[in-house]
Amino acid sequence: MIIYNATVISLGAKPLLIPNGAVYVRDDRIMDVGKSSRIMKAYKSMPSINANGKVLMPGLINSHTHLYSTFALGMLGIGPQPRNFMQTLKKVWWRLDRALSEEAIQLSALISLAQAIRAGTTTLIDHHSSPNAIRGSLNCLGDTIEDVGIRACLSYEVSDRDGMRRTREGIAENVRFLQAVSRRSSLVRGLFGLHSSFTVSDETLRRCVNAARAVNAGFHLHCAEGLIDNEDSIKKHGKGVIERLAELGVLGPKTILAHCVHVSEAQISLLAKTRTMVAHNPRSNMNNAVGCAPLTHMLKRGITVGLGTDGMSESMWDELKTGVLLHKHVGRDVRAGTSEMITALFQNNARIASRIFGAKIGVIEKCAKADLILVDYYPPTPLTKENLAAHVLFGIANARVDSTIVNGKILMQNGKLRRINESSIATRGRKIARQLWRRMVSS
Repeated sequence: MIIYNATVISLGAKPLLIPNGAVYVRDDRIMDVGKSSRIMKAYKSMPSINANGKVLMPGLINSHTHLYSTFALGMLGIGPQPRNFMQTLKKVWWRLDRALSEEAIQLSALISLAQAIRAGTTTLIDHHSSPNAIRGSLNCLGDTIEDVGIRACLSYEVSDRDGMRRTREGIAENVRFLQAVSRRSSLVRGLFGLHSSFTVSDETLRRCVNAARAVNAGFHLHCAEGLIDNEDSIKKHGKGVIERLAELGVLGPKTILAHCVHVSEAQISLLAKTRTMVAHNPRSNMNNAVGCAPLTHMLKRGITVGLGTDGMSESMWDELKTGVLLHKHVGRDVRAGTSEMITALFQNNARIASRIFGAKIGVIEKCAKADLILVDYYPPTPLTKENLAAHVLFGIANARVDSTIVNGKILMQNGKLRRINESSIATRGRKIARQLWRRMVSS
């Protein structure tokens, strides 16, 4: 198909802006980009979509999320409000993941995927946990993702916090899924999941590293989110959390560390040296009152720092806007935040996804995957390559996503989802949420 009469933009290392532009898609790839007049003439017989001047840009990528967090919305009946980060984990998230059933896993994913498509998020790097429904959980998610047609990378977070039987089951679930993932469609890939350093022993980490090497996988885990991570590592192991992960073989160019809020200069050097990827999650860090990651410094050191939501929602627009304001506020510098957050969302998330999926993702160029969105934005002031970031942050980020395309397939057009019945899944969700919340109270 051809999408024409669009304002084509992309915020890669070299910003792209084509007024009255067009993209020619064949199968799952972008095969040509240029002025509408040339593209329409070159591919006369192709089906076409008139963008009517809307913005056409790459689909957004979420480098760290939790699809299972859906049922935390409006949660009631679990007791007093947590007072700190560890209480939030123990009283909310660890109760929620223990209460999940296979049906709840599938439904929470469907609800989150609908939100992602509406927000123009076309690739998700998910981090899953369901201690009482481990076996088959990643296949359940993978099947749901392929049915919906979105792109995702999956992992199961191994932890010792629920006993060694579940630790073993978590390792086995990662291995089983990673061994078979190449037989799935190109939409689904995997990493080896770990919860966090402070919930896994050296013995467990060694077993996970050996298992991941056997299936040639990198890791996805939380790291240095709260102060506890470094404090626990120093107390138990005599070294900081990054040093511990490096020593045991977790770090590397295939690994994503979510957060990295409390990292020293020496630890940042280790991340840079090992080419480990980082996912910055500003809204979650603010919500959990754990601090603000040194994004600017990590970027200057050459670390690939992308942007995630940590399950707060699947809207990368909200994450972008919040992150810019956070870094201005923390740095007390009006110049801070904008370029760094644009780099994290549009350049580094594309690098992370491309590294995981082995294809060009998150860019508009020849042979890249056809993950595209149309946005109802008609610039009220001149739009140029020089002010493109400002239009994205203060204009496009506030506009409605009209259409979402993943792998060359239309998942939403004119604001209507094609593969998900939102009313139906919301009705089912309210029923399951009540059951899940009751289980949380008793856990």
